[in-house]
Amino acid sequence: MGAALSLAQALGVNGLITAELLPEIEAVMVRKLNEQMEGRRNG
Repeated sequence: MGAALSLAQALGVNGLITAELLPEIEAVMVRKLNEQMEGRRNG
């Protein structure tokens, strides 16, 4: 979480907005990662 907030700050994104959106972004990242891992296992 700290790294994500630091990255957002470096990119000029408001920290409060980042903290609000981060859980949604994380959920999408986890879903996509799981899909990729499942594809490699079945592929």
